[in-house]
Amino acid sequence: MSRIASVAPALPVHQYDQASITEAFAGLVLPEGADRRVLERLHAAAGVRTRHLALPLEAYAALDGFAASNDVFIATACDLGTTAITRALAAAGLEASDVDLVVSTSVTGIAAPSIDARLVPLLGLRHDVKRLPIFGLGCVAGAAGVARVHDYLRGDPDGVAVLLAVELCSLTVQRDDPSMANLVASGLFGDGAAAVVMVGDRRAAALDLARSAPQVVASRSRFYPDTERVMGWDIGGTGFRIVLAASVAEVVEAHIGDDIDAFLGEHDLKTEDVARWISHPGGPKVLDALTRAARLGDDALRLSWECLAMVGNLSSASVLHVLAETLAGEPPPPGSSGVLLAMGPGFCAELVLLRW
Repeated sequence: MSRIASVAPALPVHQYDQASITEAFAGLVLPEGADRRVLERLHAAAGVRTRHLALPLEAYAALDGFAASNDVFIATACDLGTTAITRALAAAGLEASDVDLVVSTSVTGIAAPSIDARLVPLLGLRHDVKRLPIFGLGCVAGAAGVARVHDYLRGDPDGVAVLLAVELCSLTVQRDDPSMANLVASGLFGDGAAAVVMVGDRRAAALDLARSAPQVVASRSRFYPDTERVMGWDIGGTGFRIVLAASVAEVVEAHIGDDIDAFLGEHDLKTEDVARWISHPGGPKVLDALTRAARLGDDALRLSWECLAMVGNLSSASVLHVLAETLAGEPPPPGSSGVLLAMGPGFCAELVLLRW
């Protein structure tokens, strides 16, 4: 098994309440003179109170096309990535020189060299550090990243690996696009990052980690056929145009309950045996669908709802923010199980079994 040694969120300094963002973004996404009532209704129903943005609100109107937005993405992602990884390593009692692998994920900008490559000199990582940038997994990437790092550490019990998720969703909002998907996205998604430090079995024993650091026991990936247009991007001259079908919550409710039951059953567990549910806060409809499908108690996803309210949906970084809040609280009794899960483009899901 591997162990999650630490998790460190990082957020841009520009924080705004939802009403202020609605007012500013209305002028960007709606044609002049358009009725704002649908936009205002969708933003109010998103379950979001505040969000952090890569830029000050007044700066978005001055962004001149995809190239300018992507330049901001690279600069901001490097800043947030440096902060998140530095904090996570310090919390784990490790140095940058201890890191053997960096897995980075984002779906809101493009960089070559990748963000992780740019962080090597900024953080002082070793010149032989392994790097694996991942693009395209979207919201599921936080959970999938933990699972894939676990796969690596099973073969390197002395290893230290870092997962970095950086998403700057505000830079993808499309100008003069009153489509329902763009209106929903402009009210739901926020900007932020998170870093997770994970270690192999022998390294965990050497570090004498706190009881709050859970083991990763197993993972399960699930791909749903004929769902390509449920979620994702259409990428063109104006950058990332969101694909977000109204059926997202329906797909989740139709499949995720059976997937959870099958995954837990492989380990002789049932939903009532799970002490901690760490779910990506995809939005109110998705969280409600998950609660019904998995037959969860009213309080099971409390931290996911709180994360959604405080920072919005951060795509791949969201479930890692919920994980950070989970680990900051009182750990469950030794031997307790937890499930970390997220869904994303494909449409797909990733389930990770944790044990304290």
